[in-house]
Amino acid sequence: MLLRIVEILFPLFSITALGYFVGRRMKPDLSQANKLNMDVFVPALVFAALANKAFDVGAFMPLILASTLMMVGAGLAGWGLARLTGIQPKTLVPPMMFNNCGNLGLPLAVLAFGEAALAPMVVMFMVSNLIHFSFGAWLLDHRVRFYMLWRVPSVMATALGLSVSLTHFEVWPPLLTAIRMLGEISIPLMLFGLGVRLAESRIGAVGVGMFGAVARPLVGLALSWMVLQFIDLPAREQALVLVFGALPPAVLNFMFAERYSQEPDKVASMVLIGNLAAIVFLPLALALVLD
Repeated sequence: MLLRIVEILFPLFSITALGYFVGRRMKPDLSQANKLNMDVFVPALVFAALANKAFDVGAFMPLILASTLMMVGAGLAGWGLARLTGIQPKTLVPPMMFNNCGNLGLPLAVLAFGEAALAPMVVMFMVSNLIHFSFGAWLLDHRVRFYMLWRVPSVMATALGLSVSLTHFEVWPPLLTAIRMLGEISIPLMLFGLGVRLAESRIGAVGVGMFGAVARPLVGLALSWMVLQFIDLPAREQALVLVFGALPPAVLNFMFAERYSQEPDKVASMVLIGNLAAIVFLPLALALVLD
């Protein structure tokens, strides 16, 4: 079991570590590469997964409900913990709600459960994205308008992919292959970019960072267990829900906090320490779900 967990996690952490060391030594500017990833490669990955003939939207409705309940529950837990600890709710709630299901969740799903796990994890990723770019942005700035959501490329790719799936439109196979190849660029680039981002970050508010880094996966795992008591899911999706719960705060939380001036130093600490703590929490989650 231990060897299998190491084999699953080694590619994730080795590519992230390479990005970290390159970031520390060479200090590359990946801003354009990260923008290309979010605007081109990730949308291609999402579209290719959703437009696949084997993708059945209706079959994933319970998973969509489970993902939504977990995020709502994590947000409520974050609000309660913020009130108890004196941390500003706008600082703690987003890192509690929105985990790193892109940079870590997508590659982890494929490495642990095979290519068949990509579609359900993409579904969870898109539920997180939709809520983050709508409610998450509104939480930090009430002037945000929800129609802006449709300008997010991955959201547009979701709408297009779902339209293809629902109408049973057959995308020309060579075109779909090209789109899938573009999508395959996104996962290693996300991991490498995560490492570079961690190298650029600085730990400021250590206490708050440690608290958020530990609270996020612990609350997530507890919520995933509770949700699975009420929602019946296939075995693979049950495992993905548990892994989803153990993921650390998303890097996007720091970017939003910086944009809306919501204590970005504290959020950066939660993100940085949380992603380092994934070395502990992800093996724990995999030990729970692997046979």
